[in-house]
Order: sequence, then structure tokens, then C-alpha cells
Amino acid sequence: MTLSALRDDALRVTATTTEVRLSLPWIRSLPLASLLEPVVQLDGRGYEPVVLIDSRRVTATELAAEDTWWYLQDRVVLQVPDAVSPGIHEVEVSFRLEIPYLPGGPDQPLRLPFCFRRTLEVGASAASVSRDVRSAA
Repeated sequence: MTLSALRDDALRVTATTTEVRLSLPWIRSLPLASLLEPVVQLDGRGYEPVVLIDSRRVTATELAAEDTWWYLQDRVVLQVPDAVSPGIHEVEVSFRLEIPYLPGGPDQPLRLPFCFRRTLEVGASAASVSRDVRSAA
């Protein structure tokens, strides 16, 4: 059985933002630039998140220039501007994942669509060895 890309402790809230921690749904580590077009939905409201890398906020289009890796044990932090209230929320994350070493057509790599949906509680704890994706430097 594989783990969901949205684990029990995936939903966090700061004073002004909501963060969703996304696990890699693939069998090997990939460049973070492989994450394409992420969209977060919280209780049915859609957002185009920024990705937090250390303390930097990177848009999805800027990820192509990143040399950071998304390791299997790490999670990407997707941040949206509104802070949800404490409690339980419906969370959905959709995106495409580019697999650079597999062909998806004559002149392009394989790009797989993913969508993960879960009911999550803000600040839920879970035993984990995961860390947030960090820059290569």
C-alpha cells in the first residue's frame, strides 16, 4: 500500500496563510521543477499556491529555474494567502508531475496528472521522518 500524498499532518496554518505539505507520489526522487501547475482547494475554494523553499516563496512558473530536488521523504510546502480557521477542512491538491527520464511523446517527457483529496484537521500530528523541501545550497 502506498501512502497518500496528503498525510494526516499535511494541513498547517500561520497567522495569515494556510500551508499544505505534499508528499511525492512517485517511486524516485525528482527535481522540484517536475511539479507543474499545482492547484490547492480548501473547502471548495481554489488557489494557485506558491512553493516555500526555505524562506523563499516561489511561484509555480518559477520552479523551472530551481535546481532543488524533491526527495521521497520530503514534502513540498504549498502556501495559499488565506488562513483557514482551526478545525477540519476538505483539502484537494491537483498538479501534473513531469518525469524527465521517461518519454511522453516524440519531443516531450511524460507528464502525469495527479489529484489528491482528503479531509484534514489543522495542526494534526503524526509520527513522521519527513522534512520540508530545502534548497540545494
